Amino acid sequence: MSATRAADAADFRGPLDISRAATVVLDGRDTVVGWSPAATELLGYEAREAAGRPLSAFLSPLPTDGPLPAATDRRGPPDHPRPGPPPPGNEIRLARHRDGRELLVATIMCPLAGAAAGGPGGEAPGRVLVAAELGALRQWESRLALLQGLATQSPVGLAIYDTELRLTWSNTAYEREIGRPLAEYLGMRADELYSGGRFVTPGYPSTLDAVMHHVLDTGEPVLDLHFQGIPPSDPGTEHLWSCSYYRLEDAHGHVFGVCEDAFDISDRYRAQQRLALLVEVGRRIGTVLDVVTTAEEIAEVTVPEFAAAVRVDVARATVMTGEIPAAGSSAAMDLLRVGEHSVPPGVPDAALHPEGPGSPANRYPPVTYPPGSPQDRSLASGGLVLDDNVLVVPLRVGGSVLGLVTFVRGPRPDPYERAVTHGPATTFDNGEVALADELAARAAVCIDNARRFTRERSASLALQRQLLPHHVPPQSAVEIAYRYLPSDDVTGVGGDWFDVIPLSGTRVGLVVGDVVGHGLQAAATMGRLRTSVRAFAQLDMAPDELLTRLDDLVGQPLEERPGSRDGPASDAYDELTTGATCLYAVYDPVSRRCVMARAGHLPPAVVHPDGHVTYPDLPAGPPLGLGGLPFESMEIELPVGSLLALFTDGLVEARDHDIDQGLDALGRVLGDPGASLEDLCDRAVSTLVPDATTADDTALLLARTRQLDASRVAEWELPAEAVTVSRARELTTRQLAAWGLEELSFATELVVSELVTNAVRYGGGPLRLRLIRDRTLLCEVADTGHTSPHLRHSAEDDEGGRGLFIVAQLVQRWGTRYTPAGKTIWTEQAFPSVDFG
Repeated sequence: MSATRAADAADFRGPLDISRAATVVLDGRDTVVGWSPAATELLGYEAREAAGRPLSAFLSPLPTDGPLPAATDRRGPPDHPRPGPPPPGNEIRLARHRDGRELLVATIMCPLAGAAAGGPGGEAPGRVLVAAELGALRQWESRLALLQGLATQSPVGLAIYDTELRLTWSNTAYEREIGRPLAEYLGMRADELYSGGRFVTPGYPSTLDAVMHHVLDTGEPVLDLHFQGIPPSDPGTEHLWSCSYYRLEDAHGHVFGVCEDAFDISDRYRAQQRLALLVEVGRRIGTVLDVVTTAEEIAEVTVPEFAAAVRVDVARATVMTGEIPAAGSSAAMDLLRVGEHSVPPGVPDAALHPEGPGSPANRYPPVTYPPGSPQDRSLASGGLVLDDNVLVVPLRVGGSVLGLVTFVRGPRPDPYERAVTHGPATTFDNGEVALADELAARAAVCIDNARRFTRERSASLALQRQLLPHHVPPQSAVEIAYRYLPSDDVTGVGGDWFDVIPLSGTRVGLVVGDVVGHGLQAAATMGRLRTSVRAFAQLDMAPDELLTRLDDLVGQPLEERPGSRDGPASDAYDELTTGATCLYAVYDPVSRRCVMARAGHLPPAVVHPDGHVTYPDLPAGPPLGLGGLPFESMEIELPVGSLLALFTDGLVEARDHDIDQGLDALGRVLGDPGASLEDLCDRAVSTLVPDATTADDTALLLARTRQLDASRVAEWELPAEAVTVSRARELTTRQLAAWGLEELSFATELVVSELVTNAVRYGGGPLRLRLIRDRTLLCEVADTGHTSPHLRHSAEDDEGGRGLFIVAQLVQRWGTRYTPAGKTIWTEQAFPSVDFG
């Protein structure tokens, strides 16, 4: 049953009220002499059938043991447990319905005296029995208990006002809010009880009178309106209530008043305001690694929500050189005023300017505080000091104090002469003192980060330049050009990096990445990631697999991180590696196919030979160390002469334009097909970084694709049969002769013979043999197996296992490259030296 239907069907007479209950009139012998229609409805017997029969034919005492019928209410679920004790004066009996079923009923017996004769035999009726289903009685009792609980135990204040908005009833919680018994304020109007209070929820009237009249006139309930006022029980403090109102009508629809539900949410609201301020502080402070900017941000974000005025003083050594200041008084620390904000702006305060606000010409005026002042006591003790309406909190980092934050509150304006914002009071309570300490702690961390950043700038730049490639060897697959611009002297350096990695099969790996943050740790982290990428690339991993391995390395368990052996893991390592981005691409000049994948990095620019510029829809993948999603590769075919541009966000993103504008500008620069790569690099830098300085490191890597001439590549598909070995040797010898490399025939035959034999024996067909004449002679044998051979030293009595050892002695390099179809074993041999004699 819905709440609306339950309210419509509510009948507070009770199931045992004689006007609605089953009524049986009995004579002195408990014989039925009267039978009401309700009794017929309950037990199924008509009055003529029941008259003259004993009561025991319909009702019997409750058995002491054995199963009982369910106590049911046609409007509710069955109640199977044995019923509890009946209410005083009632008795629970077992009734038998005319259709044979049994049911539990509650009964009450009323004796009759002096009635006129009317029963059989001329005997006078003796008693009246009233009965009702036990389930209906229990439900009625629960409704009464609910009403009693709302009236006496509910924490929600309930009050009923008549149509003239005079209070006619209230519960115990409402009495506690008023601070007086109901009899003393009965008949008073709501605006008399809370004079000066107002609703602060936008879109609704501000007065109690207007809101209640609206509910009375329209019948529409109003829920969760916030009312601010001063309760009579607490005259010195503003409270905030969540109020709801609904119209009260009788059974005939006559309106007789309005009900108010009110719950005090003052503590919750203040906690929400403090949490919101903490969130705002986390969002707005520390946006840049600059001491002064951070100090200004903490002053701006806390006025006027938390204080009327805020001043931030930081030690000169921290501002200028990034060093930890000496501890002691304000004179010993040599404080500078680096941030201040007040309402109204610029109003000097004696507690904030003990020596005057300083010369306007001096950007960061020095500040000294007299002995015994709150600021001096805070510096001496290293803790916060509360003095009337002044709260001084030190900027602590570890065991050092970098400066002070002073919060000041002035006289509070009349809350009813302004838009109510639940603003700061004239003093600080315990919760607000803890909040100020947390705000200062967050600001101190940001200031300390900026201090460390300043000190590490020079060392980071030198280290980063050493870790970046100084010379890129020429590649057969691509023509290379690159530019790297460190960030300017104000912001420091970052962790941008790039690399060009020669791979097997004349392929080349192109990589660019960006480490989160700046400074020495960022540069060192960049070096570790670059080294890891180069090591993984030498294993001929696919781009998506390489990024997966790199992501596993970045997100490795705590005990395996650098520094965990000799002490706790480096927090800086974790902060800088987590969130680093990387783009890795592999280009094959034989097939002209390029496979690429990225981890949170910007996609590359692809410039076709006709100058058309596109940015492939390469799946982004999460930044390194975050995990959760796999990396995906994309393969594209590039025409000869296409241009690949890999870059970091420092090139295309700046304070005066967003990334999309930067990408458009880069596309216009690169769309000149006739320009050399060096010219394109210079144009890109001059267009996107016109002053040659940037707030972030900038890396740009350009690669123009080439294709190996078909005459330099020979490839055959062979069956996985024993006779294939001799066929492979024959093909190899013939091709080397065609290339004029007969001098390499003997060694190459041995290499091909061993690799093909292993493929036939341990792999699967078909086999592919490929020879490439590049800067070296490359030999590749591919099969469908996924088991890689391993080089080992055979014992003197071993019959096999020496073939791969012999191959390793005949070639410069060899390795295994896995593909979706299997694996490829490759070798490289140097060309014979040319005798010019």
